[in-house]
Amino acid sequence: MASVINVNLPQQSYEIAIAPSGIDKLGEYMSNLKLGKKVLIVSNPTLFKHYGERAIGSLESAGFEVASCTLPPGERYKTLSLVQKIYDTALENRIERSSTMVALGGGVIGDMTGFAAATWLRGINFVQVPTTLLAMVDASIGGKTGVNHPQGKNLIGAFHQPRLVLIDPEVLKTLPMREFRAGMAEVIKYGIIWDAQLFNEMEASKRLDQMRYVKPELIHTILTRSCQAKADVVSKDEKEAGLRAILNYGHTIGHAVESLTGYRVVNHGEAVAIGMVAAGQIAVELGMWQKEEAERQDFLIQKAGLPTQLPSGLDIDAIVDALQLDKKVKAGKVRFILPTQIGSVTITDEVPSDKIKQVLQRMITVE
Repeated sequence: MASVINVNLPQQSYEIAIAPSGIDKLGEYMSNLKLGKKVLIVSNPTLFKHYGERAIGSLESAGFEVASCTLPPGERYKTLSLVQKIYDTALENRIERSSTMVALGGGVIGDMTGFAAATWLRGINFVQVPTTLLAMVDASIGGKTGVNHPQGKNLIGAFHQPRLVLIDPEVLKTLPMREFRAGMAEVIKYGIIWDAQLFNEMEASKRLDQMRYVKPELIHTILTRSCQAKADVVSKDEKEAGLRAILNYGHTIGHAVESLTGYRVVNHGEAVAIGMVAAGQIAVELGMWQKEEAERQDFLIQKAGLPTQLPSGLDIDAIVDALQLDKKVKAGKVRFILPTQIGSVTITDEVPSDKIKQVLQRMITVE
């Protein structure tokens, strides 16, 4: 089942193509975009071993000249010093303004490649070939690129839209279980903020914690509806002036948890799951959301094999302090995305610190 979703933007619209065996058609898809002949593929060693040859073969068959660069996997390597390696490879291979950088990997590779493409020669073409569920439904769409600062996640970055997002669902078959579950956190997020029908369909599935238990039809629904939700929001608000902030549901506390644990204890999806539970509880405490709906959310998170409690050893005050470093802080006030019903959220900066602490206190893991 192949699908095409359009991201309609004033400057540069593009397609999200969901295509089985898409990696073998990469050259064909990119030929249609009338790009320069030089391509730099950025990946990590494991993924490059799996898919690099196929991607290069497809591009070379279509007449592209291909160079490659591999970076170590993991959020803790998403740094400016590692982006330097992409720049060095680009220089060695004379990557020009008409050239294209291709991100073959998960969210970390996509963010770093996109940032390198945004800043190399003041901006060159960029194509996303996401290989994780999380990157397919979220990180590869919308043009947010960047790297982490030791004090906070994605503090250094740029908006730089891809020319194409090519999703090959077959890649998910080789995805580690923990990575699959991490992606489900973002899918659940779309159900809460935008698409109640998607939430209901996931609720009806017996298991969501491993790909082999999820029917192929539901996988197709998850990919198409999640990508459509992201495309709809980004098309309405490309640079996060207002509406797009809702995509950060669960991310405010989630980013603080990731940062305080040095990006080594929980992955991004697990942190977002924890953040969604916290945001849901805050919304209930403030009388904005029904307790029953919060319980439905938390049950779905658990069904996807994701955590609903904080990692042990985290200091509550440190989390609240870390929230001040969030990119969404305005005039010293932390902006929260809070649900009002399944399928709808609101943006507020009127969440008292004591309420945040109270909710987080209840989420401490008991040894």
